[in-house]
Amino acid sequence: MDFAKPSGEALRVLNDISISLHEGEILGLLGRSGSGKSTLLRIAGGLIQPNSGEVLYRGHALSGPAEGIAVVFQSFALYPWLTVLDNVELGLDAAGLTDDEARRRALSAIDQIGLNGFQSAFPRELSGGMRQRVGFARAMVSNPLLLLMDEPFSALDVLTAETLRTDFLDLWVGHQLCTKAVLMVTHNIEEAVLMCDRILVLGAHPAHIVAEVPVPLEQPRNRMDAAFRTIVDEIYSILTARLAQSITAQGQVHGGLAQILPDIAISRLFGFIEALHSSYEDHAELAKIAAFLRLEMKSLFAIAAALHILEFAELEDGAIRLTASGRVFAESDAEQRKRLFKEHLLRFVPLVAHIHQILDERDEHRAPRKRFELELQDHLKPSDAEETMRAAIGWGRYAELFAYDDRTRTFGLGMNSAIATAQARRLP
Repeated sequence: MDFAKPSGEALRVLNDISISLHEGEILGLLGRSGSGKSTLLRIAGGLIQPNSGEVLYRGHALSGPAEGIAVVFQSFALYPWLTVLDNVELGLDAAGLTDDEARRRALSAIDQIGLNGFQSAFPRELSGGMRQRVGFARAMVSNPLLLLMDEPFSALDVLTAETLRTDFLDLWVGHQLCTKAVLMVTHNIEEAVLMCDRILVLGAHPAHIVAEVPVPLEQPRNRMDAAFRTIVDEIYSILTARLAQSITAQGQVHGGLAQILPDIAISRLFGFIEALHSSYEDHAELAKIAAFLRLEMKSLFAIAAALHILEFAELEDGAIRLTASGRVFAESDAEQRKRLFKEHLLRFVPLVAHIHQILDERDEHRAPRKRFELELQDHLKPSDAEETMRAAIGWGRYAELFAYDDRTRTFGLGMNSAIATAQARRLP
């Protein structure tokens, strides 16, 4: 599967992926943000047409949305001007049912998903968990054989998500659904092990399958069981190894401009370093520090990637360890931290060093953001390029390597850098 770059060249986003979904199973697609999970799910649902390969549904080629396939989205996707009942009935628009039969099936789905009594309520009257229940009811009302779930619990608070997951599993295990198979996208490792019978771990750039992990545990599952924790730790190890390899590979092509920078605030990086240094003596399993800091996988791996890129920490077999520089950073005062961060940016983050060099070479010490965006978009997807640019701006501003004016979308040398450059040019 390819997308077009601004230059017109093809950018490969999916590569050599073959997936089979079997009757009676929940199959999980697990990976970091940008690993192609949602693209794969949309291809499976006929919402996106691949430009190579084929998709088979019940033995026939899938060329678009098909009867028997329903989707639950992350963002609820409800019409705010329609009631709960009206939103659910939309799932039957193409079924050709009489009004009475559509109403009966919609009411049955609402009752099954635990929203009886809220038929006449509007989405604005419902909590996030209740709105997502409406999304489930709308998907289930058509009695789909295949249910596709795109991070259906990620927009909910922890307790609400846990309740909705449990309720869905009760229906699934109790064979109270017509659905024969479920394909679920998630970036939550424990959620995948809790719900899925089989997990495909995806690598990115381009997306590809790096591991298939079976989950041979009976339902209901206990997060504290040793067998459960073993599978969780195995997946953490797979993902950390892939993350470290990916960072190294990205830094070696296109002068490092293919390196994706996670848009993580300086305060979060510093807080993680301090916790790793003071509470874990510079080394911790990612699963344990994630639980300690209450970090979801998406945030955890973004922070870990940033620290690995900056060489303040290194990833190894499901764990993270502060480097010597990371330990010095943890024990330094604010000014020392800024100096050290600046040094590491210039040495290990090619985009930041590139922006600083261009500004330094220009007489006016200014450059438009667009100039660097176009370079990034030659090597990265637009969303990755945008995140990378935001990270570079935030990190470079903190280190006072350059300034950025969002109104004019223009970079300029930071005050300290401008002074140093002027002084250097006056030297004989």
